[in-house]
Order: sequence, then C-alpha cells, then structure tokens
Amino acid sequence: MVSKLVKNMFPSATLELTAKVAELKANGIDIISLNVGEPDFTTPKNICEAAKKAIDEGFTHYTPVPGILELRKKIADKLKNDNNVLYNPSQIIVGTGAKQPIANSILAICDEKDEVIIPTPCWVSYVEMIKIAGAIPVLVSTDESKGFALDFEKIEKAITNKTKAILINTPNNPTGAVYSEESLRKLSNLALKYNFYIISDEVYEKLIYGDAKHFCIASISEEVKEKTIIINGFSKAYAMTGWRMGYAAGPQDVIKGMNDIQGHMTSGANSITQKACIEALVGPQNSIEEMRIEFSKRREYLQNRLQSIDKVTCANAEGAFYLMPNVSKFFGKVYKGKEMKTSKDIATFLLEEAHVAVVSGEDFYAKENLRISYSNSMDNIKEAADRMERAFYLLK
Repeated sequence: MVSKLVKNMFPSATLELTAKVAELKANGIDIISLNVGEPDFTTPKNICEAAKKAIDEGFTHYTPVPGILELRKKIADKLKNDNNVLYNPSQIIVGTGAKQPIANSILAICDEKDEVIIPTPCWVSYVEMIKIAGAIPVLVSTDESKGFALDFEKIEKAITNKTKAILINTPNNPTGAVYSEESLRKLSNLALKYNFYIISDEVYEKLIYGDAKHFCIASISEEVKEKTIIINGFSKAYAMTGWRMGYAAGPQDVIKGMNDIQGHMTSGANSITQKACIEALVGPQNSIEEMRIEFSKRREYLQNRLQSIDKVTCANAEGAFYLMPNVSKFFGKVYKGKEMKTSKDIATFLLEEAHVAVVSGEDFYAKENLRISYSNSMDNIKEAADRMERAFYLLK
C-alpha cells in the first residue's frame, strides 16, 4: 500500500496530457501541441560542443553536491551582471532542473504545518512540493482583468504567524504576467514586516516582451536579499530542457540546508551538463534574443486571434510563452450530447474536435481558463488558431 503522501498528491496534469498527445500522434492523428512548457528551439551548437568536449575529456564522474566551483562562479557573475545582486559561490547550489532547487528550498525552510503563500494561477508543481514538505499551501488569487498582477490586500490578509514564505514566479507560468518593480518592492516590504522568505522563480526572465522589464527582488537591499531565495535555470533561456540544470542563490544557511538535503537525495547534478552550462553563460548570447523575438511574434499573433473569437477573452501576456484565455462563456453549451461544464471539458473538446492540445486552467487553479503555449512554429500556431476558431463556433 502506498503512503498517505502519495495518496494526497495530484499527478502533474501537463505531463499526463503530454503522454496522451504522444499516444494520439502514434495512432496517426494530427495533433497540434499547444500544451508543452518548453521552447521548441534546438540547444545552441556551442553548448552542445562543450558537452561533447566534456565527454571526450573524461569529465564523467561525480561532482560536488552544490555543483562545480567554476559553474557556480559563472552563475554568480551572471547574477551580478544581469540582476544587480552579489552572491558568493558558496551561496549558490546547482540542481537537476529548476524543480529540484525549488523543492529543496521549501524543504530547507519549512517545518510541518508552516504555510507558504502562492499567488494563483500558479504552476502545477508548487502546491505538491509544499505538501511534500509537510507544509500548507495558501492560495491567493489574482485578478485576470488586472493582468494577473499581485493583489497585496489579499496577500496581507493571508499572512499568519505560520507563514514561512511566499512563492512567486515572474515572468509567470501560466499567465505570462511580469511583476513590476513597484509591486515587488511592495512585496519585499511585507516580507520584512512579517518576517517570511520570498522564493522567486525567475526561470523565464529572458523571455519578456513589449515594455515589460524583469526585476530581481533580491536586488532591492541586503536586508531583502537575506529573505530571498532566487530560483533560475538554463532550460528556457537556452532551450536546454532535457539537459536538466537549474540553480538557487540565497542566504548562506538556507543554501547549506539545501546542500545537505541534496546530498542525501541525488548528490551532484550531471557533470556533462554543468560544463555545457558554463558555455551557455560565457558563450554567445544571440540565440536568446533570436528566440525571444520569435516568441514575441507568435504571442502577438495568437493573442490577437484568441481575442477575436466570440465569447473568448484573453489577458495580455508580457512574458514566458503562455496565454490564458477565459472560456467560461462556453460553460453550459452542449455539443454532441455533452455539456461543457468546466475548462477541462473545453480542453477535451478542443483535443477531440479540433485536434489541438491545450491544458485546462483548473490544473493551474484557474477554473475559467485554458493555458495555451505558443512554443510551436508559426505555421502550426496559425493552423491551431483556425481549428480552435472553427471548433468554438460549434459551441454557439
């Protein structure tokens, strides 16, 4: 019999859908995938060559638990140059993807029944990570009509003497929201006033559009920095999802705790990937801007198409590669004898009738929305938009 922990855990809906789409494609059905949370670009050649060199040179053995010193020094340089925040290599830990540093940071700071605030909509794994740590996720909604910006009145009301942290993601998955410097300064004031940590997941920081700008909350002051754990990685900026490399930077005692946890769980991250990530940081950066520009074009096109569909509303997105259209006006519509009661019903309808895979917003604590990724070719996005428009017409 499995543990209570497993029984109380919700599987990753995005991974389940990915498996289902793969099965449909294997059966010969032409599915356009707008559900995947990864860039559709290839890892830059210079990064791949660095990995090959590491193999050829025999760099294939265990590495220190927090990561090789050379990589942590380069991450420290990146944080200084890009984010205006200073860390020693001993304040940085490298992990398997950004997921591991997030989970380890929660484990390192939370005791049983501590509370962690999460603005919603939020990424599917945050809640489960907090539950795994024995802590309690406290969900605080944001307003779609305000671009899913942080709601400080609600956040402050949610704070108790058990609040240990708030977990934010900017740019945001799934909403595409980019939290402004002003809002992050307000959040830092709350963290200092009520003495809780800010876990800031910034893995999409390079993918920002229009006039929006990424602001690193840890750069506000040394006092705020001591209450902040920065999470970042290589998967989104460098199209390195399969390489599995992320990192955290934070207070010395927290990073040491994360190091101790990781030492018992997985030990050091992949040696070859670490060498590739050094090249990612020190090598040419033009691939990031090329990818960002292409994503920006796709975002603008798909956002306009969705906003033009009758009964669909879609907030403007400023970052990442997701849109969250509201489809609640279709609830109650019936097609082929089936009533559309939830966004899961709408997502299933689009998969079956339009052969377009999108994710139900329910999985991100947004019951009226879908999450649509524009991490696909423009040709596929145009075809998917046509298919969805035709399908929604059937629900009128």
